Amino acid sequence: MNVTPADALGRFLTLADTAEVLSISAKQAYALVRSGELPAIKLGSSGQWRVERSVLEDYIEGLYEQNRRRNLWNQSDYANVAEFSLGERNT
Repeated sequence: MNVTPADALGRFLTLADTAEVLSISAKQAYALVRSGELPAIKLGSSGQWRVERSVLEDYIEGLYEQNRRRNLWNQSDYANVAEFSLGERNT
């Protein structure tokens, strides 16, 4: 039986493991969890945060989808129309 690095981590990841997977700092991983952007749970009496591996994979897939949609939008005919520009408002 072959054990992949992801399998070796188990079902729940620490914030340090999560940060390593995402190539960010543990502080940035904590900020994602605290903001609710990355769902996590607190385990044990000390309240250590854990991110379920499948939730992290879904989060990563969501980022890929968000980026794909943004790229499609930027390539569309409407990307240069001020009324449809993302994040901009006419005042």
